[in-house]
Amino acid sequence: MTVPPLLEVSHLRVQYAVKTGLFGRVLDHINAVDDVSFSLQRGETLGLVGESGCGKSTLGRTVLALQKPAGGQVRLRNQDLFSLSPGELKHQRRFAQIIFQNPRSCFDPRRTLGSSVRMALDVQDMLDPSARDAAVAEIFRKVGLRPEHRQRYPHELSGGQLQRLGIARALILKPDLIVCDEPVSALDVSVQAQILNLLSDLRAELQLALIFVSHNLAVVEYIADRVAVMYYGRIVEIAPTRQLFADPQHPYTRALLSAVPSIDVARRAEPMPKLGDPPNPARLPSGCRFRSRCPMAMARCAVEDPQSVEIISGHWVACHAAAGPVGQ
Repeated sequence: MTVPPLLEVSHLRVQYAVKTGLFGRVLDHINAVDDVSFSLQRGETLGLVGESGCGKSTLGRTVLALQKPAGGQVRLRNQDLFSLSPGELKHQRRFAQIIFQNPRSCFDPRRTLGSSVRMALDVQDMLDPSARDAAVAEIFRKVGLRPEHRQRYPHELSGGQLQRLGIARALILKPDLIVCDEPVSALDVSVQAQILNLLSDLRAELQLALIFVSHNLAVVEYIADRVAVMYYGRIVEIAPTRQLFADPQHPYTRALLSAVPSIDVARRAEPMPKLGDPPNPARLPSGCRFRSRCPMAMARCAVEDPQSVEIISGHWVACHAAAGPVGQ
């Protein structure tokens, strides 16, 4: 029997208005997420990569119903998040949480760390009040924080300790899905490794599904089961991690991978594609939105927007050159 996915995203679209003048007259719209579809199984980690401004974080926030879409559907645990009542959505939020990029900006400096983590239990009215402190103590232990940390304030902890606290706050409700929005980019390299190992251990122990948003491809290669590559709101390639890193099909994916420093002499010898300047997000090129920077662009790319095609099992790519003969 086929196991239904934990998360299903179908034809998701998110728009931002471009405004001008004193009264905020709307000039245009930017499609931050444009017809994105994917699914995620329990216990699976999906890496989400791409240049800054490609829509990674917007997609992550919309999956959690923190951002309202212009179209499409997000189903979590077989529930359409955007058709729920406020009370039903509040209940559903127990099963999907987020870890933010900058841990110093996401905690109230006036609250002790213990009360910041306990707040989620209070809001969701989970457990008896007498049992909530015990749950907080247990989750502190699980993420590697000492009991005395519960009485401290955010300014008394290092960046790595605060990110452990962010993980504790995300885990306290025992969710099925966590969106990790650049969770290690603000940390030192040695601390990054500790946090990544902690997330990997917790994922295996608790059967967590993760959406891991990052611009660091080396980090994504280490932690993700599959990788989705975004370019200006679209997923242009998605594949199992090992397959994507060994045989990238989209020229944008190849350009991203070629920019990663490597001790592999063969990889260093490959010239990095000249991509040129990125386009105006409000005025994307016709046809394939990557064609103005693509070294493999052909006449078809200017008139036909490539659809995602499964070239081998589990490996999808939206590129005319990858999906068919060059010059077609």
